[in-house]
Amino acid sequence: MKCRLLLAACLLLAPACLLDRSTTNGRPDEAAIAKLTPGASTASDVVALFGAPSEVVQLGKRSAYRYEHTVAKRTGLWLIVLGSLNTDTHSDRVWMFFDENSVLTHVASSFESERSEFGLAWTD
Repeated sequence: MKCRLLLAACLLLAPACLLDRSTTNGRPDEAAIAKLTPGASTASDVVALFGAPSEVVQLGKRSAYRYEHTVAKRTGLWLIVLGSLNTDTHSDRVWMFFDENSVLTHVASSFESERSEFGLAWTD
């Protein structure tokens, strides 16, 4: 019985590591973005290429669609009484702006999801 308790205590207090990666939504296709033409492409064209947006914002009579892909990488380390957890999250975002007739006026994008890294809390 004592051996089992000692084994259970050792397992509970043993050092542990954690590596985890999670993603949200698919990455926006840069080649598909290049197919869009401001002044000619419509909101229907955008939805046909990219699917439903993550967010739709009404700007008076105009609107904007946001497409977002997020990558989060978590690293953890537990040493009996000391624990450390670090999460590094970066996103790719594409905003599509439409006029009152649902015609694309312009596109803004930033691609940073590949910058997400595993690392401990005390590292940059």
